[in-house]
Amino acid sequence: MRIHPEVSEALAAGRPVVALESTIISHGLPRPDNLRIAREIEEAVRSGGAVPATIAIIGGQPHVGLDDAALQRIAEGDAVIKVSVRDLAVLAACSGDGATTVASTAHLAAAAGITVFATGGLGGVHRGARDSFDESADLTTLSRTGVLVVCAGVKSILDVAATLERLETLGVAVIGYRTDRFPCFYLADSGHSVGWRVETPAQAADVLRARGRLRTDGYGLVLANPIAAGDEMDRGLHDRVLAAGLAAAETQGVRGKDVTPFLLDFFHRETQGASLAANVALVLSNVRLAAQVAAAYAARVTG
Repeated sequence: MRIHPEVSEALAAGRPVVALESTIISHGLPRPDNLRIAREIEEAVRSGGAVPATIAIIGGQPHVGLDDAALQRIAEGDAVIKVSVRDLAVLAACSGDGATTVASTAHLAAAAGITVFATGGLGGVHRGARDSFDESADLTTLSRTGVLVVCAGVKSILDVAATLERLETLGVAVIGYRTDRFPCFYLADSGHSVGWRVETPAQAADVLRARGRLRTDGYGLVLANPIAAGDEMDRGLHDRVLAAGLAAAETQGVRGKDVTPFLLDFFHRETQGASLAANVALVLSNVRLAAQVAAAYAARVTG
């Protein structure tokens, strides 16, 4: 694993670092906007007082922290593969390029010693999983990986209730950031509640510290940060496009890990860019919050 010198120096000095996934760059955002937005995401982390560590696989080697050339390679490469934990060894043996999902980013971040990770939305239990058993590896990975993931809940294409039940079973705590309601990516309220909430980044950092004392730091945490009211999609438009997108995926036989990028692209086209604007807004909100949490946690650890 190659750790960027800036990231390595920050970790050694106890300064705040925020891990960032790269699937959003290669598969979640349309070209050519994806490279520009990736740079904006890293700058938002810096503005929050932390060092960004975008994670990807370059030529078979995991990279924790990318220089601009590597960021461009992930954003513009036609052979970049979406990589979960199970794929890491195979891709390494093939010397390929890969963009990391939440699961593989969390795994590599933890291996590098990074505690705070920001993304757009968490993966979860897919609709119809009772028959298909389709469940994101994000959930099981978090059950054994001690990172805090700042996200806007889960994408509305998933079975939200089942996802929350699985997180509870797997020992992953879900904490609302200034909310008692679990967010749903483009929407601030999925219709489901969360059992815990914090009001400040410092309180989230206190939870991280408490895990160490109680020896529960082998489990992940989800800090659910709802999209701002002004950035939400219109609920009526959202529901219509979601229904149409799910029907299109079924008709075209889209399954497994291909469902999410298919539906994100469908939302982007059918909402004429409204979903992309919401996606970018919520990601930037999440990385700013993650930077603040990482800074508060670093201050408590070194203070």
